[in-house]
Amino acid sequence: MKTIIITAAALVFSINTACAQKVKAAEVPKAVIDSFNKNFSGTKVETWEKEKDGAYEAEFDLNKVETSATFSADGKLLETETEIAVSALPKAVTDYLAKNYAGKKIKEAAKIVDGNGKIKYEAEVDKKDLLFDEQGNFIK
Repeated sequence: MKTIIITAAALVFSINTACAQKVKAAEVPKAVIDSFNKNFSGTKVETWEKEKDGAYEAEFDLNKVETSATFSADGKLLETETEIAVSALPKAVTDYLAKNYAGKKIKEAAKIVDGNGKIKYEAEVDKKDLLFDEQGNFIK
């Protein structure tokens, strides 16, 4: 019985440390807040999370569209992820999914733009996030 309790505690600890942790705005570095305000002027952050790699993610609505932006601790914008309609995915993505996930529903879709302007697409199927490049080629 003692082994089960220790194993369960270790599992809970590892899950909590592997995921992002919600933080209060007061805990977010000023450089990150300033960069957010510069890039998304007039937008209110709904939640802040600190990623396991030390980056900070802001979740917010931009023009009524669910959006998130990730920043390094020194305020550099690393990427922006914007929810899109499934129909807005490139044809190559939907073709790949039709072939490899036949009969499965795409739950969510997103467009990801990194700090250098490089675009990727994400599609959630069967609780998996599948990543594609700008042309719709499968990445992972």
